Amino acid sequence: MNTITLDATGKKLGRLASEVAMILQGKNTPGYVPHVLENTKVIITNATKLDMENRLDREYLSYSGYPGGLRRETASRLKERKGMEAIIKNAVSGMLPKNTHRSRLLLNITVTD
Repeated sequence: MNTITLDATGKKLGRLASEVAMILQGKNTPGYVPHVLENTKVIITNATKLDMENRLDREYLSYSGYPGGLRRETASRLKERKGMEAIIKNAVSGMLPKNTHRSRLLLNITVTD
């Protein structure tokens, strides 16, 4: 099992998320095969020092499927409620393929403040 540690100090959220998504999929290794899961863990340190200026007013939407079931939450509220881990995992989730591997790959992310 490979473990890669990334420092989030001063990095933008999108650039960090795309780097993590590439590592989780194994695209940074020479033996990359799309249907094979890599056994790599990513540890993100200093998540509170992430550069999120002008991004704390961003809205995250979730819809239950019922009338009136649209819920909105700002990034600052999500950060208070669940911490930076939820914001980073949401960004990485959007950059991973939309298939059955996504939920298993997201389990390999560890975020420390």
